[in-house]
Amino acid sequence: MEKILEKSKNLILIAVVSSLVASVAAFLWGAVKTVAVIAEIITSYGKDPRAAISLIGLMDTFLIATALLIFAVGMYELFIKDISLPEWLIIRNLHDLKVKLSSVIILVMAVIFLEHLVEWKDPQGTLFYGIAVAVVSASLIAFSYFGGND
Repeated sequence: MEKILEKSKNLILIAVVSSLVASVAAFLWGAVKTVAVIAEIITSYGKDPRAAISLIGLMDTFLIATALLIFAVGMYELFIKDISLPEWLIIRNLHDLKVKLSSVIILVMAVIFLEHLVEWKDPQGTLFYGIAVAVVSASLIAFSYFGGND
């Protein structure tokens, strides 16, 4: 039974490979969207205000791709073995991984809120959306600060 449990750590490779494939797909999708946005800016001579919103959306795509990559790398480091990474990406425990992912989630929410703000169709809805983003962000920041180590 012990050998089976020791080998079961390799099941995490399913999550690692799947997240890595999703990350690559998201980065490629971001690259395709980048080309489309640049073409839109060129054809409108930079006069289309929606181009700015499209540029903000690009950040969102790349942030999600980055979150998937951080998750894949973090799970590999936690369950399989340490790999050579920049210091900021080294994940020593599950709390480190959750904090790094929380940071990216806050950035994604901020980018999505900025898209809402630029479009500004429903002021009250935008206010409530901003409050919701602030509450979730504050909760994630408090979690990372007070969450302790796993």
